[in-house]
Amino acid sequence: MNYRDATLDDLPAIDTLFRASFVATFGHLYQPADLADFLGKFTPEAWAGEFAEPDLKFRLAEDEQGLAGFAKTSNLTLPAETTARTYELRQLYLDDRAKGSGAAQALIDWALDQGRARGAEEMWLSVYVDNHRAKRFYEKNGFEDRGPYIFLVGAHEDEDRLMRRVL
Repeated sequence: MNYRDATLDDLPAIDTLFRASFVATFGHLYQPADLADFLGKFTPEAWAGEFAEPDLKFRLAEDEQGLAGFAKTSNLTLPAETTARTYELRQLYLDDRAKGSGAAQALIDWALDQGRARGAEEMWLSVYVDNHRAKRFYEKNGFEDRGPYIFLVGAHEDEDRLMRRVL
């Protein structure tokens, strides 16, 4: 696996992997209209707008088949109750072929390093309440559950869990 920072040219591959991973993992939970509404917000312009934000960073994991995973970090956008200096892991998605490869660990290590480099005292994320594999992974990496968070997919309200790691 090779790791590198994303470029603007990588955004179509990031979008493709995000959509495929999200639908494969969560698509069965939603009505088609809610899923279409949610995914419809991830336009090329929206990805480019995020990419242009100076505090937002993308890191890629690539193998011989291409993009295998990515992580996205930024300043805190979640409704976390804290007075600490914060940073956020906004997304971490892997293609099925990359699960168990060590890519998730490398990407979260990078995200934590990004937070530390920016002087953050805490790293925050949200995870779907029934995504037990991801929750175990984050707990193994020192994140603790800090309470519920409503994540909208279209008009459907999911219960996510806010998680925090002290850096």
